[in-house]
Amino acid sequence: MGNRQADIDFTFTHPTTVRALLEVLTPAGWSAEERLGHISYMVNDADDIHYWYDSTPDRLDAVLAELDAAANLPYTVALNVYHLQGGTGGMLLLHAQRRKVSFLPTIARRGIPGASKFTDLAWYLHALVPSLLGVGLEGYEAREDAN
Repeated sequence: MGNRQADIDFTFTHPTTVRALLEVLTPAGWSAEERLGHISYMVNDADDIHYWYDSTPDRLDAVLAELDAAANLPYTVALNVYHLQGGTGGMLLLHAQRRKVSFLPTIARRGIPGASKFTDLAWYLHALVPSLLGVGLEGYEAREDAN
């Protein structure tokens, strides 16, 4: 898909957590376990340095506790999620204070049939929005740009 960047920015009525998002997305087919059998997550720090970590599915509770820790509220955190049936996934990026969450389709990004250089944002919206209503989704903005 070349040098294109697609993302969906979600706004929530109240702060949310990685755990709450994962709990409503799991019944819709999303998982923190990527196809390679591991969990990838990111924690930002006070120096605005983003560190990515790999873990195993048996440590998911500890990973969620770390991402949702009060000490991390001022910072951005992320968890990669994967939709097995859809064969795609991406990064859930929770911004400071947790009312804004971005989804970046970075794992086997789905293209639009007949226009494959563009991301099928409609598929991702359909796969995410109904579940996110359960945790106070207020609105979203989807976009794709050439870099």
